[in-house]
Amino acid sequence: MELDFSWPVLWNGLVWPLIRLTFFISVGLFVGNLIESLHWTRYAAKLAEPLARRARLKDVSAASFSMAFFSGVTANTMLSEAHDKGTISDRELIFSNLFNSLPTYFLHLPTIFFIAAPFIGSAAAVYVGLTAFAAVLRTGAITLAGHYMLPPLPEGCLPCRLDEAEKKRDTSSAFKKTWKRFKKRLPKVIYLTAPIYTLFFILKQLGMFGWLQGLMAGNVGFFSFLPPEALGIVAFHMAAEFTAGLAAAGALIADSGLTEAQVVLALMLGNVLSSPMRAFRHQFPYYAGIFKPRMAMKLIVCNQVLRAVSIAVVGSVYALFA
Repeated sequence: MELDFSWPVLWNGLVWPLIRLTFFISVGLFVGNLIESLHWTRYAAKLAEPLARRARLKDVSAASFSMAFFSGVTANTMLSEAHDKGTISDRELIFSNLFNSLPTYFLHLPTIFFIAAPFIGSAAAVYVGLTAFAAVLRTGAITLAGHYMLPPLPEGCLPCRLDEAEKKRDTSSAFKKTWKRFKKRLPKVIYLTAPIYTLFFILKQLGMFGWLQGLMAGNVGFFSFLPPEALGIVAFHMAAEFTAGLAAAGALIADSGLTEAQVVLALMLGNVLSSPMRAFRHQFPYYAGIFKPRMAMKLIVCNQVLRAVSIAVVGSVYALFA
């Protein structure tokens, strides 16, 4: 097949999209990191007390929930220390760690959204909204399970230790932290985006997706609800990381005529399939440094199972009505 690498084709199909995307990613990364650095998500921590009461979780779990909006390491360290002292049991530790699904997700939600938006436009709001709702479901499920599976709490108020643990961050230090993280992360995003965009541009020129369409029709049954282009998003999501899946989606969403629903479902499928191994590779060393290795493994497995089930449920409901 003859490839067309003329300047108009390269400019419209590759160069200009990359320039535009790099600009919006730069703005998005900076804004997202600034929101995190300023701790603007702290207001959501007011949910801790009523939810912890309903889940029959102790005050340390409520404080951990609050701290998880700002620092997962701090939140887990609080739980580990309480567990080592015998303040909370094994079951309470697992429930408390799973209970933190919501703040753990919201901690990075601004950055996730501002990275996704330049790649997939309005589909970013749908994807982030659905995955956020899945996090809400996880915390809700643990709240309900804790209410029936944990012993009743003694009478009294659940103290919130957020004010004791948090020091006010001034704007100047927040900007410095944002700029430092921005300079570190942006090159990694660009190094992924440019090669993937270029690869998909060449694959389209070679007619690769037409070939994949025929192959999928004859051999792929389980994922047949997605077009072959969408399977490319899933593959990159699994092979590399979230940004790679977004880059693939951004390269395909316009030229290949994928619908918003197909892009969102492909990203959610890639999310479910790629998370377990990535979590073990990146989370286990960190968890094993806070909890005992056996408990660390148990927490990771429980988190991944609950996460996969919640995203699968939300994605299935979305697929039915999309």
